[in-house]
Amino acid sequence: EVMRLTKPTLFTNIPVTCEEKDLPGDLFNQLMRDDPSTVNGAEVLMLGEMLTLPQNFGNIFLGETFSSYISVHNDSNQVVKDILVKADLQTSSQRLNLSASNAAVAELKPDCCIDDVIHHEVKEIGTHILVCAVSYTTQAGEKMYFRKFFKFQVSNITMVNSFYTDEVFLEAQIQNITTSPMFMEKVSLEPSIMYNVTELNSVSQAGECVSTFRSRAYLQPMDTRQYLYCLKPKKEFAEKAGIIKGVTVIGKLDIVWKTNLGERGRLQTSQLQRMAPGYGDVRLSLEAIPDTVNLEEPFHITCKITNCSSERTMDLVLEMCNTNSIHWCGISGRQLGKLHPSSSLCLALTLLSSVQGLQSISGLRLTDTFLKRTYEYDDIAQVCVVSSAIKVES
Repeated sequence: EVMRLTKPTLFTNIPVTCEEKDLPGDLFNQLMRDDPSTVNGAEVLMLGEMLTLPQNFGNIFLGETFSSYISVHNDSNQVVKDILVKADLQTSSQRLNLSASNAAVAELKPDCCIDDVIHHEVKEIGTHILVCAVSYTTQAGEKMYFRKFFKFQVSNITMVNSFYTDEVFLEAQIQNITTSPMFMEKVSLEPSIMYNVTELNSVSQAGECVSTFRSRAYLQPMDTRQYLYCLKPKKEFAEKAGIIKGVTVIGKLDIVWKTNLGERGRLQTSQLQRMAPGYGDVRLSLEAIPDTVNLEEPFHITCKITNCSSERTMDLVLEMCNTNSIHWCGISGRQLGKLHPSSSLCLALTLLSSVQGLQSISGLRLTDTFLKRTYEYDDIAQVCVVSSAIKVES
């Protein structure tokens, strides 16, 4: 006999009510008041004040601990010897031995039992099969053996990861796919050695850090919550232009939750990866730009130009090309001088917009005079242009 060990659940009672002018009158309400399973004073609520034992195997989710009670009972009228009980958990990738002891029991008398409790933290999704095997020897010396199989499915908490721009913004969408509320005890991101992480799941109010989810640390069934994190490269890696490229490891998520009557579950993802954008030989990034500017009034931006090559010095020329809405102020075609491998320079530029609305900064061109190669940079960033009659706060 195999039974899954789970905590009891709160008894639910379906209320049946009617209006006093109906034929039953107050009969249904009185029956609910007399029912010992209902909550006194809140009889019309489905939630009762009693506990009920699980009526089926239930659902198991990734990160929870699967516990089971195994009992081998001697139904015969004879004593059997050398009883060996073995419990294995078969997954799609491995077979695990969950038995507390691999030693055989010397004998088992009639109407007696051998009991065992097994525990396993579920770390894989998909089909799991609990294989219980029993071998013993009869009084006649005959070797006997039988097995039983118990199949169950393991589901996962849904997570969707998104990555943007040079800094890495990681969004983790966590959905409660169980049938009961889930208390989120901890959701954190452990960054890799290359990054520092900042949690963006709180706001500052009256000098205190308040969670964006307020005091609601629980999720109702099928509810989804988004957690946001910002990862920035550490200084020693950010200064070396060629290090963060290709596929890089950014860290792993650690999620801890509790369900029902305090059952604890934990899920730690494998190392999350991102594809770092390729910048080619020369990288241009914006160090400073205003969010909002006045129409036809000059504003300033600061650009950073990096030589991503590890062995070639560049001699760069900057050209500024006007667009329909963006006009550059300054001399186009000026020499920026030599830029050594893996080094950078900052450049302050001035421009203005002749069109209102959200405008894209475009039209920068860098030419390497050594190789006669030109690099074009459009849609570098966006800026909101408003009428000069509207005062822009600095």
